[in-house]
Amino acid sequence: MPLINNRGREPHKLIFMPVKLRLQRHGKKGKPFYWIVAADSRSKRDGRFLEKLGTYNPNTNPAQIDLNVDGAVKWLENGAQPTDTTRAILSHEGVLLKKHLAGGVKKGALTEEQAEEKFQAWVAEKQAKIDAKKSDLQKAKEAQEAKALAAEKAANEARIADAVPVVEEATEEEVATEEASNEEE
Repeated sequence: MPLINNRGREPHKLIFMPVKLRLQRHGKKGKPFYWIVAADSRSKRDGRFLEKLGTYNPNTNPAQIDLNVDGAVKWLENGAQPTDTTRAILSHEGVLLKKHLAGGVKKGALTEEQAEEKFQAWVAEKQAKIDAKKSDLQKAKEAQEAKALAAEKAANEARIADAVPVVEEATEEEVATEEASNEEE
């Protein structure tokens, strides 16, 4: 947490500025889009912020998150507190893991290379899960489109089949009427 001087009133005391990592809402009504920011906790939700760390778009499936991991780790190490939703996003993106590994490096339990290797392995595993989810969603969408196309074809064939006998019956009756009129002549 950055420290602010008390403007000379009591120079030996410093005030801690409470910093929060939180979401700032943008986007239009019904289509939220968020910025992930480090802001003074006393400022408004969509007001002043200290640093923009990334974006979060919940409108897509899976949700699209673009985050400066190193900047977020720096703020967390300096004492910034994330809100509940932001904590979930940071955990999802591996920021909390990276902070944990950085703590292990400071204590001497890991080397910098080992910590980076563990983090990259975790990121690769996470990316594989996200890609699998995207492919499953794409397969489900294609299956749904194929099912809708098959239903549409069946409905069209049924409609055509219903229309054809009406035309044939009319022609048979016309033929019978013509034969009868031909016999009379």
